[in-house]
Amino acid sequence: MIEIKNVSMNFGGGFGDREKFTALDDISIEIPDGCIYGFLGSNGAGKSTLMRMICGVYKTEKGSVAVDGEEVYDNPSAKGKIFFVNDETVQYSSFTLKDLKKYYKGYYENFSEELFDRLVGKLDLPVNKRMAQFSKGMKRQAVVIAGLACQTKYLMLDEAFDGLDPAMRKIIKTMIVDELMDRDATLIVSSHNVAEISELCDRAMLIHKGQLIFADEIDELRSGFCKIQIAFAGRTVSMAEISGEGIDVMQFNSLGSVAQVIAKGNSAEIMEKLKRKNPAILELVPLTLEEIFIYELEVRGYGADILKEN
Repeated sequence: MIEIKNVSMNFGGGFGDREKFTALDDISIEIPDGCIYGFLGSNGAGKSTLMRMICGVYKTEKGSVAVDGEEVYDNPSAKGKIFFVNDETVQYSSFTLKDLKKYYKGYYENFSEELFDRLVGKLDLPVNKRMAQFSKGMKRQAVVIAGLACQTKYLMLDEAFDGLDPAMRKIIKTMIVDELMDRDATLIVSSHNVAEISELCDRAMLIHKGQLIFADEIDELRSGFCKIQIAFAGRTVSMAEISGEGIDVMQFNSLGSVAQVIAKGNSAEIMEKLKRKNPAILELVPLTLEEIFIYELEVRGYGADILKEN
């Protein structure tokens, strides 16, 4: 597994440099073998920084990052188990796909030319054209193919589906999952598309301003929140009334006599508390991972200043 323990990282603050800021603040998570793990976070939250630490590009200021028990920084053995698909592809501009294959074959001992050629043919990518002439989506496809062909134990994708049309996103995701499942490999993916993470991943974590908000199995995350519609005959209901039952209300909206409540906690326990008030309507509504993402950031004031200005 990948073990991240009490990792912190700061940038800036040097002489004549920009103001110092904390990119990661005491982050600890474990990424088990064979899972698909999603990294979620607000813009600038620290997702890409953490990915670069996991693959050994950045050295931790505090804490440790270990791959299968080995510290990853400055460790070729640990690094050789990871392929990182960066959110930038400009470094490959002068390469053809033949060059890309030759380049990575020289670094990864398990590189499969057969797999590389098969996936390139499957996506019908031009093998002799320089990648500078590729569209953004084609560049993404090419680098993902290289990552799969390297056959590493861990594949990391930083916004790797960006630039792909919906049909191609589905094709690439299916291709990745099929190839990794055959080898029981681990996929770590960051995305601003929360619905995509929910669909693809079995575990996820959320960071905001460098701090870890949650990290768990997605089903467990959903079980920790609930959305309820409630109404009483002949009167309205207030947020104070719901909170007065010992319920941790994250968001409250009402339309006429019907209120919609987002609450943190066990749904069965919350429903039982509200049933005792004999409501005319009491309904549990499915809650998405995207809603959890939004509510967790809203309670921390994310976007509040912007909304106040409008």
